[in-house]
Amino acid sequence: MTAQTGVLLRLDQAEVCIGSTRFGPFSFDVLAGERIAILGPSGAGKSSLLKVISGEYATANGNLSLGGMPVESLRPAALSRVLAVLPQSYQNTFAMPVELVIGLGRLGRVAGGDSNQIIRQSATLARAEHLLHRTTAGLSGGELARVHLARVFAQLWDVSGGLLLVDEPLTALDPGLALELFDRLSSFTRLRGHTLIAVLHDVQLALQEFDRLILIRQGQLYADCPSSVDAIPILERLFEVRFRKHHADDLLFICATATQGHS
Repeated sequence: MTAQTGVLLRLDQAEVCIGSTRFGPFSFDVLAGERIAILGPSGAGKSSLLKVISGEYATANGNLSLGGMPVESLRPAALSRVLAVLPQSYQNTFAMPVELVIGLGRLGRVAGGDSNQIIRQSATLARAEHLLHRTTAGLSGGELARVHLARVFAQLWDVSGGLLLVDEPLTALDPGLALELFDRLSSFTRLRGHTLIAVLHDVQLALQEFDRLILIRQGQLYADCPSSVDAIPILERLFEVRFRKHHADDLLFICATATQGHS
């Protein structure tokens, strides 16, 4: 699938209704290879927007297209070859072999030795190789997160120009491992030219590692801006905090303090 004029994904007045709650309308383009962080207060609709982008939530109004094609017109097998989703949480109801869970990312591909090798390589990249002979029963939240990270690696391993959507990918991991795996995720997407869209709470990570910020508040698009120090005043208004900036070795470090009236 080839994006037209560099636009991989387009939302045009896209709205969804969940019960009595309406999200949107959202209108923006995503360029091939972009790295976009979605930020906003808790309950703002960040995960809902990600589900709109993935096609999990059907739009009540407006349009969503991927590579110039309406998402609803794409067959699931074709969509899975270019779009992978790493959700915020994972159901662990059944004891499934870890190797099988990672292998789910290869559905729709031709089975064979290459797929088996890709599953092993994906597990290694996600620091989950030692889990390959276990089942999901008894895995910790962090271990399960690594297994599913390996699954999306396997899904987009041998393609280029895909779209990877991740929802708070680091929350179940300790800080050291979280940073290491984000670096691996970042390198994985860059090497293959994949577009990365991530729901985050970490403003520091968003400013340092992403090109663009999509800011959400109360189910609406609050701002769409480049990821730079110039975005800090907008972020302060969005989160109702004050950010103090510190510079060291050409890196920006920020810490938040509550504005008056907020604890």
